[in-house]
Amino acid sequence: MNRTAEEMRPIVLLDLDNTILDFNKAEYRALNRALTEQGLPFDEEIAALYHRINIRHWEMLEDGILTRAEVLVQRYEALFRELGVQADAERTQGLYETYLAEGHWFMPGAEEMLRSLAGNCRLFICSNGVQSVQDRRIGSAGIAGYFEKIFISEGMGANKPERRFFELCFREIPGFERSRAIILGDSLSSDIRGGINAGILTCWYNPSGKENTGPIKADYEIRDLGEFEGLLRRIFG
Repeated sequence: MNRTAEEMRPIVLLDLDNTILDFNKAEYRALNRALTEQGLPFDEEIAALYHRINIRHWEMLEDGILTRAEVLVQRYEALFRELGVQADAERTQGLYETYLAEGHWFMPGAEEMLRSLAGNCRLFICSNGVQSVQDRRIGSAGIAGYFEKIFISEGMGANKPERRFFELCFREIPGFERSRAIILGDSLSSDIRGGINAGILTCWYNPSGKENTGPIKADYEIRDLGEFEGLLRRIFG
């Protein structure tokens, strides 16, 4: 079957958090406000502790151990246990989501990458975040227009790295071909494992140069988003 020039462009699936938008900065700000508003302690150590707990809980979601609803509340229950304080985890979750959705910060080079790729690739967001929060962050950043479609796992009814999540996305992409698709993301356990599960090319965004000693291996790796366009040219021509 003949493909149009539009359909022959590379299909690029982009993670949102810590690939396009700086989630760590947004997380720090939202957690600070959510805790201090309730008279709870907050400092750099608490922020780092929460970050570790949060990552661990999202990894349990990716492994099918916890549901999304359990992750969102249980991460605060775990934090409060570690701190030895009594607080309402559900209220904290609500405050945190409210503040997380306010404002945005780009990862270095993300805006330039999107502008450069927009005319040459078919761009899609694939995110594991909460639908309402991600919608507001994307709106605040003014980047929705770069993407043909935006896939948020909560709205899809499946999570990265499940193969089902990607199959649901692929059904929504006209003229989709696995051989023309690649996913770019910062998470080995979510983005790269998901791309492998889906049978497409993978590129790990690794700005800090972390050593990957685990079993999940990406097809490609970049440390600067400015490298990605050249990589796509080498792969797809």
